[in-house]
Amino acid sequence: MKTVINKISDKAYEKITIDCCEVTQEIINLRNHAESVGGSICGITDGKSVILPLSDILYFEAVDEKVFAYTESDVADVRGRLYEYEERLSDKGFARVSKSILVHISKIKSISPSPGRKFEAELCNGERVIISRQYAADLKKILLGGKVNEL
Repeated sequence: MKTVINKISDKAYEKITIDCCEVTQEIINLRNHAESVGGSICGITDGKSVILPLSDILYFEAVDEKVFAYTESDVADVRGRLYEYEERLSDKGFARVSKSILVHISKIKSISPSPGRKFEAELCNGERVIISRQYAADLKKILLGGKVNEL
């Protein structure tokens, strides 16, 4: 794949354009990664405030009225509601996969069937999260670039 960088004078017009013959999962992952770079959220880990780059976050999980952001090495308590993160980050490569989990799509390594008509996503660090049937169709659309096929 050829890459080109053009320097411009106005930061407001910065953008990344991907020209491709076919929109593949690799292209979608590349877009999602590019969109999440540079963004960050604040959280609390071990009583300390931390800045978490969006590109490091594997998923968010709502547990007992709190929302946690998981990275490969840490867990941070983040303020807000899961639906607020879903609204704010859906265009940054994050998608709801269950009532309590919002996952970073580019961090999904594989998806396989799970008992109970659900699916299981293996993340890049080997951790697994359940994809509920309710959210599977929307996730399929995201992964397949708007085309709906069986997972």
